[in-house]
Amino acid sequence: MQVHTALIGFVWESIAVRLPPGLVARPEERLAIDEFASGTGYRPDVGITESWKQGVTPAWEPASTSGVALAAPEIVRVDEEVERWIEIRTEDGRVVTVIEILSPASKGTDFSRYKLKQHNYLQSHTSLVEIDLLRAGHSTLPLPEDHLKKRLAGAAYNICCTRAWRPGTRELYKWPLRDRIPAFSIPLRDTDRDIVLDLQPLVDRCYEVGRYYTGKFDADPEPPFSPEDAMWVDERLREAGLRA
Repeated sequence: MQVHTALIGFVWESIAVRLPPGLVARPEERLAIDEFASGTGYRPDVGITESWKQGVTPAWEPASTSGVALAAPEIVRVDEEVERWIEIRTEDGRVVTVIEILSPASKGTDFSRYKLKQHNYLQSHTSLVEIDLLRAGHSTLPLPEDHLKKRLAGAAYNICCTRAWRPGTRELYKWPLRDRIPAFSIPLRDTDRDIVLDLQPLVDRCYEVGRYYTGKFDADPEPPFSPEDAMWVDERLREAGLRA
């Protein structure tokens, strides 16, 4: 999730500074509530924030119980379920383009919720850009089922773009593990020129800033690579001194 959050920030920064007059980009997030209907999410009306993050020196005082005995709660750990994406809007708030960088939850436990969200985007005259940098999980591409295997043959990753004024077509970018991420077009309004997003340097920046090169690389990740890709990965790691 750290890479997902950081990459959204870098993509937002890269896009926001190049938008034409009349458009703004905003990173968005929503807390997902599993107990409610699929697709339900909320932004809070009231939030409690840490004062030190607002520049206020923290001060601690013991809680007063006023003589009331406090019950001991059972501690249950749960995964954070916060959806994050980027919206490009007009200055009056109309959403023009949505950019989704798929998370493991979108292709796994929250797959049904994401597909409903995707359906709503595609019905709302909004352009949708979906960036899938995950090898595992369900395919979320808005393509006919009989086309999925054929169109993704040999591809490890893909990007799918649906323009609001061409709802019956998809622009699909796909590439194997060993290839550089291709630069691709992000649509704005139908009267605007596309913005070209070169994603590879932003992914590299996540890797460098997060110092992921300090991790352990003795074993390959799941799902397993093909034999050819596994050999290629092993060679690259050994050349970089990250695998003995």
